[in-house]
Amino acid sequence: MKSTSAVRILSQSHSVLNQYIAEIRDIDIQQDSQRFRNNLERIGQIFAYEISKELVYEEKEVVTSLGIANVPVLIQYPVLATIMRAGLPFHHGFLNVFDRSSNAFVSVYRMPHKDGSFSMSVEYASTTPIDGKVLIICDTMIASGSSIVYTYKELLAKGKPSHIHIATILASMEGLNHLKKSLPKKNVTIWMGDVDEELTAQLFLVPGLGDAGDLAFGEKN
Repeated sequence: MKSTSAVRILSQSHSVLNQYIAEIRDIDIQQDSQRFRNNLERIGQIFAYEISKELVYEEKEVVTSLGIANVPVLIQYPVLATIMRAGLPFHHGFLNVFDRSSNAFVSVYRMPHKDGSFSMSVEYASTTPIDGKVLIICDTMIASGSSIVYTYKELLAKGKPSHIHIATILASMEGLNHLKKSLPKKNVTIWMGDVDEELTAQLFLVPGLGDAGDLAFGEKN
């Protein structure tokens, strides 16, 4: 059991992940929405692989054509949760790896006010049972961190996971600090591709990449 929440920044180690992050940031490559979605999915697969190293395994006898192999396999697949809509391609990358996982989906609405502030509300939430299971909450970007916190509270009202992994490709430092203050100190691990220092008043990361949902699925009205 972890005594304090942990933060992992995957871009700090050189890997092909950095190539994919560079491409989703690139304003020219972003013009190809299919490539953008594919990159989000590939990044999700890399995150899933890294998180898989921290899950629990047991040895299983596998019968081959020539004998028996003892192979460590997952005892239990994690539950995969995402925030719609930008999180869907990223989530699908996780599902490619954890192909027997159950899933949860949450829609969080951000309402802007005239004074420039925002209020948040959960409009939709659907989840499989999460009691005693590892829960992975993934979203493409963390700006203020409020969407993740609302999603966490909504899902935890439905059950108590054994451990929670928060996964995001890009996060602001402000958002990361908000998660550290708002989430429990135990049994929570925060995974990020990279961290951007600046967050605008309109909640855009700088340098960021723009609106991930619009880039993946087209501009919304």
